[in-house]
Amino acid sequence: MTGALAVRPGTPVRLPLVLALLLVGAAIAYPLTDGAPRNAVSWAIVLLGASVSVTSAALSRGLRTGLGVLGLVAAVAVLFEALGLATGFPYGEYGYSDGLGPTLLGVPFLVPLAWLMMAWPSWVLAARLAPRSRPARVLVAAYVFAAWDVVLDPQMVQAGYWRWAHPSPGLPGIDTVPLTNLAGWLLAGLALMTLLELLAGRRPSRGGDAAPLLVLGWMTLGGALAHAVWLDLPGSALWGVLLALPVLVALALRRRR
Repeated sequence: MTGALAVRPGTPVRLPLVLALLLVGAAIAYPLTDGAPRNAVSWAIVLLGASVSVTSAALSRGLRTGLGVLGLVAAVAVLFEALGLATGFPYGEYGYSDGLGPTLLGVPFLVPLAWLMMAWPSWVLAARLAPRSRPARVLVAAYVFAAWDVVLDPQMVQAGYWRWAHPSPGLPGIDTVPLTNLAGWLLAGLALMTLLELLAGRRPSRGGDAAPLLVLGWMTLGGALAHAVWLDLPGSALWGVLLALPVLVALALRRRR
């Protein structure tokens, strides 16, 4: 099969799921570590999450799609982040710490990998919720993508990976991340999900979406639990749950149908 991995219907696609389970283990370890070990865990989570996205896309929708997802998300991430660093648009004025390692156009390599970890699962979930409407898939995926960041960003600021020059006004209960960041993620999400829809929207899944959905569920709801219990971030924990509720309701209604 040219440009695709030959995966027979019903064939277990184990690699993405194994990677996802390793990611869950690393995410559980994150609040239990500190200092250099926590930094290593952060890198492990992002690398595993990016690997889940690429392998899942390749095995479920073809090798070209998997490589396309990798290249597309990385390029969009670097462009948006470099623009944000240079101009403050669309997220607001912020800066990265030197601890994130090598950069491209001022953007640490870890950042586009984190986008990759977040973007594909967001699109996969949207494809489940809106299978017949391309505009609806883009809107839902952009919403999930931005909502995920509401939970993730305060955690990364707390870890010292980046900070905002003007963190107010923000969402109630989150005083380290401005509302401009949420607006920027919605804008970036709409652009990115439109491109992902053009890339993968017409390719039917051959199975293997469980892994990115596991990553999405654990990193948002599990992340909210970690914020509430271990990381002293109750505001982002509450917002994570509130923003997840519409998605959970939609999933429950779709399952009933």
